[in-house]
Amino acid sequence: MPQIEANGTLLNYELSGPSGAPVVVFSNSLGTTLAMWDPLVPHLRGRYRVLRYDTRGHGASQVRDARAEVEDLADDLIGLLDALNIPRAHVVGLSLGGMTGQAAASRHPDRVISLTLMATAAFMPSEASWNERAETVRAKGTAAIVEATMGRWFTPGFPASNPDAVAPVRRQFVDTDAAGYAVCCNAIGRMDLRPVLDRITAPTLVIAGRDDPATPPAMSEEICAGIPHAELVILPKAAHLLSVEQPAATAAHLLGFLNRHREAADTATGAVAFESGLANRKSVLGDAHVERSLSAAGSFAGPWQDFITRTAWGEVWGDPRIPWKTRSFVTLAMMVALGREEEFKLHVRPALRNGVTVPELQALLIQTAIYAGVPAANGAFRWAREVLGDEVA
Repeated sequence: MPQIEANGTLLNYELSGPSGAPVVVFSNSLGTTLAMWDPLVPHLRGRYRVLRYDTRGHGASQVRDARAEVEDLADDLIGLLDALNIPRAHVVGLSLGGMTGQAAASRHPDRVISLTLMATAAFMPSEASWNERAETVRAKGTAAIVEATMGRWFTPGFPASNPDAVAPVRRQFVDTDAAGYAVCCNAIGRMDLRPVLDRITAPTLVIAGRDDPATPPAMSEEICAGIPHAELVILPKAAHLLSVEQPAATAAHLLGFLNRHREAADTATGAVAFESGLANRKSVLGDAHVERSLSAAGSFAGPWQDFITRTAWGEVWGDPRIPWKTRSFVTLAMMVALGREEEFKLHVRPALRNGVTVPELQALLIQTAIYAGVPAANGAFRWAREVLGDEVA
């Protein structure tokens, strides 16, 4: 993933999605990376342009100072938008990311289209307890507190029944730089955003986990009391890292909110830069496949690669009026009807990344038998098995 200097800090980021869509920027929690949003992002793919980044001192972002305030983290976020030439964005943050979002929206109200705050607080007593945690991590690393943290982040029983969901989060936490974690701990201890909540003018959604011991619903209610126009949603069967524990429910509330506050955006139709189409193409098909296609084109097929990158991927896939999940459905159905095995196989795994589930794929192929013929669907089932293997066994 690329890095860019923002507010004097080198930040690791990922920007993907239709070039003509509104931007949604995601800010991660304490002790995670931008990968914490992996379960949630597929629900937005193709409808919004998604910007994720590692908070300073986390993941591959720079550990810059021995001291920082939450306001500095907010300026990092705004600096990232500046560096990427994004004038306004929807801001989504969880825990520390939500604190960053509150500070950014209160300091730079003209830059925030909407604000979504998940499992967070405007004030987190006590400073002494946060300083104590910071010193523990500085001395022993984040591994010293990982068990206690996972116990607060997920409801009882969830880690045992969902090990594949929890394991990446645990790795992110253990791998977090001790100094970066500690600096952010100290910043949370000194933070009090309650006096500036009334400066937030952006439409605001607050989502809390009913069973969250780290930032219980009362803290979300306090935020809503300070932002009179804020909406509050309390998710059942969810603790602190609700985007991992309840990604579908979280995404449903988030998408409904974003769609209500979606600003008019230019679609990607018309003359689209090659780079914009290339970004969309790589987001859907993967870097390796696209690079192979471009490098193998040569002088004869080079203009063709330029054409499909600009037109198919820049204008068509870059038009946010149809989400990428829907585009994947339509593409697969057409490839079945036309008997295009190569293109079907090319698009079937990207369809899963775009949010199509295996049961939905199965239902789609059965429907093609009605409208395109049993032989066509029979072939498509074989093609899917050849590409996806055990995933559709």
